[in-house]
Amino acid sequence: MQLLNPGKLTIGTDKPAYEPWFKDDDPSNGQGFESAVAFAVAGELGFDRSEVQWSTVKFDAAFAPGEKQFDFDVNQVSITPDRAKAVDFSKGYYTVKQAVVAVEGSKYAGAKSLAELKDAKIGVQVGTTSLDAVKNVIKPADDPNVYNEQIDVVNALKNEQVDAVVVDLPTAFYVTAAQVEKSKIVGQFSSTGGTPEEFGLVMEKGSALKPCVDKAVDALRTKGELTRIEEQWLGSAAGAPELR
Repeated sequence: MQLLNPGKLTIGTDKPAYEPWFKDDDPSNGQGFESAVAFAVAGELGFDRSEVQWSTVKFDAAFAPGEKQFDFDVNQVSITPDRAKAVDFSKGYYTVKQAVVAVEGSKYAGAKSLAELKDAKIGVQVGTTSLDAVKNVIKPADDPNVYNEQIDVVNALKNEQVDAVVVDLPTAFYVTAAQVEKSKIVGQFSSTGGTPEEFGLVMEKGSALKPCVDKAVDALRTKGELTRIEEQWLGSAAGAPELR
């Protein structure tokens, strides 16, 4: 196995490392979704925890062209054809879900199913998988309010111009943590149709590690380990129950 540092698996991620992807800004504690996935992959590759070391890598630098200071990087990086020209991606380890965000105590904040959102006025960004999901999955009675920029969607919720907004789950965690006071994730759901957005582990272009990492991700998926990690860190416990 060709490694950056012999005998050690070097994993890159950004700092600060936010919840629920990491916990206590410490990727090395195995807590949080990305940390748990990284250690699970490391385990499949035959490394125990003492043989894993972490390297701080800015988000954009992870998939920029050039040499890398990591064996793989884990940082909610969506696999895109454009990025794949500069780096290698593992198979997807997480399929991005959609999420409904509302203000606590508002009319739709307590919805337990997609059907309960039928009459909601929903805000969503143009050209996104979120917009497709609103139209194809929620199918609200009224056309959603469609905005050009993500920040306009957030402001619409802040200013009570909409009852709820639909964004991808990673964005929803950020909106509720940092952007809209007293907002909450009503729930998450899978978007249907289109090519699903997936997170991949990032490796240097032409990395000899790629086949091994792909095999590790496949094994974790087959065993149900990826689903278990997702449910533990990105599910109800993280405040994002499934809407059916």
